[in-house]
Amino acid sequence: MKNNMLKKYSLLGIITLLLLSVVAGCNSTSKTATEQKTAQRPIIIQGPMPIEAENFAKRLENVKEEKSGDFVFYIGTLDNYPVIVAKTGKGMENTAAATAVAIEKFNPIAIINQGTSGGHDPSLNVFDIVLGKRTVNIGSLKTADKAENQGIDPTIWKPMDLMASEGSAGEDPNAEKPRFYEGDKDLLAAANAVKDKYTKGKVVEGTIGSADVWNNEVDRIKWFHTKYGTSVEEMEGASAAQIAKAYDVPFLGIRVLSNNKVNGGKYNPNTAAANQEYVYEVVKKYITTLPSK
Repeated sequence: MKNNMLKKYSLLGIITLLLLSVVAGCNSTSKTATEQKTAQRPIIIQGPMPIEAENFAKRLENVKEEKSGDFVFYIGTLDNYPVIVAKTGKGMENTAAATAVAIEKFNPIAIINQGTSGGHDPSLNVFDIVLGKRTVNIGSLKTADKAENQGIDPTIWKPMDLMASEGSAGEDPNAEKPRFYEGDKDLLAAANAVKDKYTKGKVVEGTIGSADVWNNEVDRIKWFHTKYGTSVEEMEGASAAQIAKAYDVPFLGIRVLSNNKVNGGKYNPNTAAANQEYVYEVVKKYITTLPSK
């Protein structure tokens, strides 16, 4: 009788342990699923040079620094939400690569490319800010077909949309148009919602032009302004917009005028810090609109 009782209690103990293990396993699985569901995807803020990135990075909390190739990522939080400042380096190639690396590494919920720019619109002044309702590559061009000794005429060069077809962009007439990347409507809404907080100039929506070219010829600048509707030019935004589009990541360019040759606006390096102050307010506002908040 005693042996039977011992066997009974031993069996009950084994069953109890098994049940506890199952419950613990379910709780663990449930917790992991919940954590994955509520994981916050970071917002990435891009700046080409130290002057265009590090002021923002200093505003983050709990910052740690990571490098990938030449690219530096300052990983921190803003209002308890993950934000990463990416110092991409100058130019289209650097920025495209840095954007792809950032998307693959960090799975961002949005990307803001920000920094300084040169004015194309004579109504804009130094310290004014352009929100990229559209961003376009103004360095992707097809020249006219001219034989030797027939000269060079950049005014008749045509836009070339490298994303238009899988055939030869040089031979496909469907590629003879600019490719505009639209700014994300939610990021634009957040930027417009806080524009009154920026007091050093006006904030307008416009078209940001990008290329690995520094245009100093006023007539050339006016040609882009007329042909593409550009408000400003810089050397990074369109490549970031192109990669963000490929990965379906919301994107917005925000550029401050550091100079404007078409109306005599002289270069002012303090514009970079002013722009980051404004972008900081944009990010804070955008965070409040995210579902997890």
